[in-house]
Amino acid sequence: MDESEDVPKDFIKLKSEKLSVDEVSELVISPNCGAVSLFIGTTRNNFEGKKVIHLEYEAYTSMAEMEIKKICRDVRQKWPSVKHIAMHHRLGVVPITEASVIIAVSSPHRTESLEAVTYCINTLKAFVPIWKKEIYEDEYSWKENKECFWANSEK
Repeated sequence: MDESEDVPKDFIKLKSEKLSVDEVSELVISPNCGAVSLFIGTTRNNFEGKKVIHLEYEAYTSMAEMEIKKICRDVRQKWPSVKHIAMHHRLGVVPITEASVIIAVSSPHRTESLEAVTYCINTLKAFVPIWKKEIYEDEYSWKENKECFWANSEK
């Protein structure tokens, strides 16, 4: 890759197919960066003593994409050295152990990418209209993110 072509990019995707850690991490690699930080959120098999069968995600897609773009803009203001940002979220059914969300950030040094990836997941959970339903053996529950601003404002 020609270094002059390595302009900062944001890669945002909401999709129903299985997410790939390799694909997402490769999107943010840059010859100018010595750090790529990743967050991978996966489906676990339990919640508060209940057996989880799988998760299901729904989104207000156009608004979710707009909110994720805002998160990317905020990251670039807070950490100007960040090069590339990738935020992929799965929709629909997500089986146990598979990724629901993968976030990758590249920067010249690790501190910025680690801080930025933490900011991305926390802000995504608080502001992006993506909803999670946990399916148990004999019931289900729509889950509220404790970080979600609209859920906390009604209490």
